[in-house]
Amino acid sequence: MENSIIRLFSVATRLHHDMEADQQLHHDVEAAFQTIVAAFRSENRVLFCGNGGSAADAQHIASELSGRFKKDRDPLDAEALHVNSSYMTAVANDYSFDNVYERLVRAKGRKNDVLVAISTSGNSGNILRAVAAAKAKGLFVVGLSGKSGGKLKALCDICICIPAEDTPRVQEGHILVGHILCELIENELFA
Repeated sequence: MENSIIRLFSVATRLHHDMEADQQLHHDVEAAFQTIVAAFRSENRVLFCGNGGSAADAQHIASELSGRFKKDRDPLDAEALHVNSSYMTAVANDYSFDNVYERLVRAKGRKNDVLVAISTSGNSGNILRAVAAAKAKGLFVVGLSGKSGGKLKALCDICICIPAEDTPRVQEGHILVGHILCELIENELFA
């Protein structure tokens, strides 16, 4: 058992080293940071969407921005789109689960807002539809995905691709990037 635990720590450590060495990843994180800061400075909002663990990450990152990360400061307009369970179940039932995020982006998204679309594979149908709706409304789209970026990569303004293919490792990379963005954004806007 202890060998398995050590092996898994080692795998996670390698991912962090790979992320530290990935110049494209650094560029994309910086571009996402600049885009989100510009949106907040213009009194726009940041919307998040994802499924399963990615939904949990969406909610986690949105709460760090709308609540606080490390500093006591004013709230930022950030929201995870899946938190209304009555809406989610009604739209999934009446239309399709593929429509749940698309409809909310159409309802809540405004030109120059940011949609952060999270999909470990980059191929989640409801996420791709949300991105299409966001682009049609003039939102900036930041994707968080795995190594290849899937179909999501070509649709985003910025796609942060974690250098891993295994879903748990990709999700670990996503929350690390989310925390980095939260800290950078908070420091920039509330120096």
